[in-house]
Amino acid sequence: MVRGKTEMKRIENATSRQVTFSKRRNGLLKKAFELSVLCDAEVGLIVFSPRGKLYEFASASSSFRCCSCFFGFGLCDGDLT
Repeated sequence: MVRGKTEMKRIENATSRQVTFSKRRNGLLKKAFELSVLCDAEVGLIVFSPRGKLYEFASASSSFRCCSCFFGFGLCDGDLT
């Protein structure tokens, strides 16, 4: 049985929107972890909730270094490889 495509539009009900965000956030964090383990890739993920709360995943300290450089914290030497 094939699932129908969901139209991409804002969920108007605040409770439903929060539940959907939580489920999709957890799925996204799980996929980031799986990608880092299965492919031995360095993965960094940053997600902000609608309320402004930060959720993050970094597979290695170098991901943190890359993100800190990207956001201008000055912790990198310019070489992100």
